[in-house]
Amino acid sequence: MRVSSFLIAVSLCLSFTVISIQESSSQALPIAESDAAGPQLIGFFDLRERESFMQLTNTDSAVQTVHIQLFNVNDNCNENNFFDDYTANDTHIYNLRDIQTNDGNPPGVVLPADAYGIFVATYVNKPNVMQPPLALVGNLRVIDNSGYEYRTNLLSSLASEIQSIFDPVTFNFNSEAGVTLSDVIGIPLDDLGEFELPAEVFAADVTNIWLSFDVNILDNIENIFSCRDITFACVNDQNPLLEELLAASQTSVASFEYGINNAIPHSKGGELLCPGNTISEGVVTLTNIDVGFESQPTYFIFVGLNNGNGRGSLDVIWNDQIPDMMGGG
Repeated sequence: MRVSSFLIAVSLCLSFTVISIQESSSQALPIAESDAAGPQLIGFFDLRERESFMQLTNTDSAVQTVHIQLFNVNDNCNENNFFDDYTANDTHIYNLRDIQTNDGNPPGVVLPADAYGIFVATYVNKPNVMQPPLALVGNLRVIDNSGYEYRTNLLSSLASEIQSIFDPVTFNFNSEAGVTLSDVIGIPLDDLGEFELPAEVFAADVTNIWLSFDVNILDNIENIFSCRDITFACVNDQNPLLEELLAASQTSVASFEYGINNAIPHSKGGELLCPGNTISEGVVTLTNIDVGFESQPTYFIFVGLNNGNGRGSLDVIWNDQIPDMMGGG
């Protein structure tokens, strides 16, 4: 399905960080405050031999209720959710291995030991989400049992800069200092609407919630190597709707996460953006060629590189909203 509506993209770039960590980093330590504020924050989590922590802060002067949604890829992206209350200037850290609410009680959500997927936190009682202050801020922290750590801002579904969706997403990569693993994660969500309450998103309807991209890799002298078209969806190779999704997207592969190529594969042995390619330093370009949404999608692309010996890095490179300006897809 091609989208006939006018498409826009919101670009929100964070600094690329490399962090040395110690053995105690598996604890839910305080994380530096985010500068990405909004009524809804989005990130990913991973419990496959990893620990994941999400820190939220309500910087509003009023009590706010936050809707937490967790979509587990290993459970066909089905949703787990609960509500949590935050007083003014209140901060809480969710350990996704042992989730507790802000008041210290269990929320009734226990994720499987191998869960991974999407984390969404949304203000429920904001009467107008466009009205300042957009006061929910937060960070994610993912720590591997090998010792490396990813951390970055939880990204807001609102941002300040607008660019065309037809501008390619680009990011660079290299194998300096033994960086030989990667995580390229796409988060497609179907938004109920900016002014709907309670605010929530959906991800499990993978045959209608997906984005496909044409992939190219450029080496350091700008030779272009064409790769396969890929699809981002909240799906793995065990999802019963995978074949239907591939037929709808007209691509050969659909996944929640990818590695870059044979030189820098996915950290968990997953799909590659460019199988057979062995360039270890260059640039990836992702050009959107189709979307599966019929309403209002929101999505983010994360890129992580690591070397598994105590250093990790993660960057959020694109935030996109496609409003339904022409009455449907």
